[in-house]
Amino acid sequence: MAIDHSPLTTHQTYMQRCIQLAESAAGYVAPNPMVGAVLVHENRIIGEGYHQQYGGPHAEVHCINSVKEADRHLIPQSTIYVSLEPCAHFGKTPPCADLIIEKKIPHVVIGCRDPFKQVDGKGVEKLQAAGIQVTMNVLEQECKTLNKRFITFHTEHRPYIVLKWAQTANAKIAGEAGGERLLISNEFTNRLVHKWRGEEAAILVGTNTALFDDPSLTTRLWKGANPMRLVVDMNLRLPSSLQLFNKQVKTIVFNGLKHDEQENLLHYQVTQDVKLVHQIANALYQLKVQSVLVEGGAQLLQSFIDEGLWDETRVITNNEQIVANGLPAPRMQSGRLLKQESLFSDTLQYFVNPQTLVQ
Repeated sequence: MAIDHSPLTTHQTYMQRCIQLAESAAGYVAPNPMVGAVLVHENRIIGEGYHQQYGGPHAEVHCINSVKEADRHLIPQSTIYVSLEPCAHFGKTPPCADLIIEKKIPHVVIGCRDPFKQVDGKGVEKLQAAGIQVTMNVLEQECKTLNKRFITFHTEHRPYIVLKWAQTANAKIAGEAGGERLLISNEFTNRLVHKWRGEEAAILVGTNTALFDDPSLTTRLWKGANPMRLVVDMNLRLPSSLQLFNKQVKTIVFNGLKHDEQENLLHYQVTQDVKLVHQIANALYQLKVQSVLVEGGAQLLQSFIDEGLWDETRVITNNEQIVANGLPAPRMQSGRLLKQESLFSDTLQYFVNPQTLVQ
């Protein structure tokens, strides 16, 4: 059966609901994608659901299970909307394409294709082979943006990379080297940053940031899972007393001296004379880390910018703070301003890389 590509406003409305449902699982399903599903009978939603937790039932299962007993006889006469192509393989759960076929749902509307090699069109093929009508690419860009981390990882073979820094009104990222820690963003922005941390698989800092700031790199100000902690320490000079090494969260130390693993601590050896940020990105892909938030320092952030190896940049500017002899903030060479917002004394700017795959 041919794929129906017709764009319909009704389809878009229900697909938008799928996206809204899927977003509820941000930070809880990685490395799986966020997926929402809605079951509709004659313009009435009779079931909806989303993939809630990694290893748990997929969106289609929750959606079909949510249908009330009085409406279950309508399932074979309904249309199911799914933000991502239904899976066709056995993973931690059975194939969702098989469930749709089993329930005799005659029409499936899909937001975007799944780039994961074990799916990637196979779900659509299985549905078509069963005689089910398939409508593809409804709100495709929005559905891809929803899973930009997942899609980038599986198509670019690297993690989705978010750069973040806070700077003073005169573009200083820190005080003088070795000096007192400079607090830039306000308490409300700090909470938002902790929310951002919970949305990424890992968080990366450089040697000096770890040494001078002694950050814990947790989500203590926001409910959410703590990301894996990453630090660059080429000569292994960071003291074991730092909060990074308290073994409460898995920590990876990129260094030039050794490769070994202990309890929640991995020393990952990289080469001194090869572009470091590319080695880090390659290592994270091999370790199946889908996204990383780079929080500093200035030199490490600038390296990602210079190599064009980033997808988003978030810059926090304290409009009231001036530091005369501080460390200059990274310099953006390119970047499209996506949006700008204010949070009391802070201005937040969100940039995307014009060359990035999914925006």
